[in-house]
Amino acid sequence: MNRVSFALPHLIGKEALYLNECLLSGQWGGDASFTKRCHAHLDLLYGASTLLCHSCTAALEMAAMLLRLGPGDEVIMPSFTFVSTANAVVLRGAVPVFVDIRSDTLNIDETLIEAAITPRTKAIFVVHYAGVGCEMEPILAVASRHGLAVVEDAAQAYRASWKGRALGTFGQLATLSFHQTKNVVSGEGGALIVNDPALVERAQIIREKGTNRSQFIRGEVAKYDWQDMGSSFLPSDLVAAVLLAQLEYAEELTRHRLSLWHAYDEIFKAAGHNGLRLPEIPADAAHNGHIYHVRFTNLDRREETRRKLVAEGIGGLRTMFLCILRQPGNDMD
Repeated sequence: MNRVSFALPHLIGKEALYLNECLLSGQWGGDASFTKRCHAHLDLLYGASTLLCHSCTAALEMAAMLLRLGPGDEVIMPSFTFVSTANAVVLRGAVPVFVDIRSDTLNIDETLIEAAITPRTKAIFVVHYAGVGCEMEPILAVASRHGLAVVEDAAQAYRASWKGRALGTFGQLATLSFHQTKNVVSGEGGALIVNDPALVERAQIIREKGTNRSQFIRGEVAKYDWQDMGSSFLPSDLVAAVLLAQLEYAEELTRHRLSLWHAYDEIFKAAGHNGLRLPEIPADAAHNGHIYHVRFTNLDRREETRRKLVAEGIGGLRTMFLCILRQPGNDMD
């Protein structure tokens, strides 16, 4: 029986070539030649300073540090997201404030954000679920009225856009994921997009363990030392070598993913979907086909469908993350 897996990386051709080149170079640490080439590629795409990280989780933690979140601060975010969005805030001693999501896109309901703002609110974290953009204009307007930072968790949204503008370019900061389950992958990996020029230098320092090593490497200072809080957020250049091969063919990878997404959509619609709710894509959203999600009317039907698929060798049906309010970590003191 041919088995269908949940997610497999799509090799485009140069991954082994670049990986071997990196191995032979002897430069396996962070910020070597392949990382620099990835930075150049992403900087051009987003028109901003980008920094590779070892995960999107790390990029979110960097964002929280850059915003100087601390005890008592509140950060608004959707109640339906992966735990990394909340953990980045909790690790700074701040409090995630969860707002309900829209029933169509499963993104944060922009009409509920303003009511959740208090004198302690410092930022809004939005998540572009399944590569479908949030309603950014009203979100940015609310943030502007209240002097709040906006961070885009664009983990699933590489090469997706909203009204013709790339997701990841709206907030002061944004994060990307190149995890194996994503469209463009490096096994593990992520990036921080720094759209606010005032944050670029400090972002480099935080990423380099709180030191100004990046300036030292560029010859801007005679030595480097401890400047600020930080951690080791750099990925190995071996990871960057694999990522570069994927970035260079990202358009083809996205087209491939979209073709699979539309194939599922056509099949479900042709078969009839009584009792199922299929993805709803707003006209202003150019998504990247990252996830084809199906919502069931009840749990029993979902589990029955899962059992039948597994019996046919199909492991591609996964339950997405639960509402974060219903998870044990939400009860942490």
